[in-house]
Amino acid sequence: MNFQVTVLKILVSYPEGFAVMANLKRDMAILATSGPEWAERTKRLGARVPGLDIFSDGLIERQNGGWRITVKGRAVLESMEARRSEHHAFEKASMETAGPPVPALPQPMEPAKLRRERRQCRREARERARAHAS
Repeated sequence: MNFQVTVLKILVSYPEGFAVMANLKRDMAILATSGPEWAERTKRLGARVPGLDIFSDGLIERQNGGWRITVKGRAVLESMEARRSEHHAFEKASMETAGPPVPALPQPMEPAKLRRERRQCRREARERARAHAS
């Protein structure tokens, strides 16, 4: 797990980006034991900003027994995630072009259109019944 990315992600989730140390430690413990997905995700995000140092780069500041994410910290985190989503979109696009085209699923009908079609079917059935009765 990338400690620095985790701290940024935790702080950005708090109101005004501030969390006391007890809350930070609790959230870190939860994420550290949540499984390998979180560790892999933070490693990928951290790899997008080599040499990341949240303290010396001024991404967080210490205040009143806790830490607060700075504007610069939010910007760095957003850029890490933006690159991730661009990369993810590229991978998705390349996977889609690699395989055979997938047929589109039929879209559900609108209720009004469905009612019209049912009415039309009933009319046709009545007309057929009248034709057979005469």
